[in-house]
Amino acid sequence: MPPTASIDDELSQLERDIRTLKIEYEQYFGGGRKRPPTDTQWRVETMVRRYNERIGELKFGQRFRFNNLAQTYAKYCDMWRKKTVQKETGIEQHHFGAAAKAIEAERARAAAEYATAHPESHGNGKGATKTVEKPFAASISDPEREAEKVRLLYKKLIEARDLTGESAGTPSLRDFERFVKQKTQILREKGGREVEYTVSVEGGRVKLKARVAR
Repeated sequence: MPPTASIDDELSQLERDIRTLKIEYEQYFGGGRKRPPTDTQWRVETMVRRYNERIGELKFGQRFRFNNLAQTYAKYCDMWRKKTVQKETGIEQHHFGAAAKAIEAERARAAAEYATAHPESHGNGKGATKTVEKPFAASISDPEREAEKVRLLYKKLIEARDLTGESAGTPSLRDFERFVKQKTQILREKGGREVEYTVSVEGGRVKLKARVAR
């Protein structure tokens, strides 16, 4: 941490950067920017990560201030992630200010439609475990050249997580693309020409699996 900048100064800068990032994302989603503000977000991420690692060095007031900033940033990140998914994959947009009851009703409707279209994916009897017998699968050999396949795989992952209600911890499209690139490279080094990725729902939980397609 640079000696010329005090902790209070850096926390003030972090607060300003979060406000700037919020404005830049609003411009991006509104069509005023062609690309998401990755540079500003990287700067904020770096600062948040730095103080998370050094939280024990902060005074009580500084720790309280940082925690508030970190929580605000986390809430924004969740909102930006969902809007980015909608913007990049074309998933139908939902109003983020809607009541939780409306969200649950929509989820229940989607689950009912899925059950009607896939009767084989449900067990018999009340409380039966749900398992998708025919998961979505995509074979990928070069993620950069097969970007559409990666996007479709990501879309299916998001749809499955929405269906099961697993919204926490969902990666952004950029992080997912990075994961697929790294995973494909690792598995191809084991001798496979392609890597088969599958998205399924097993025991009420979404599973993403990867295996070498020989």
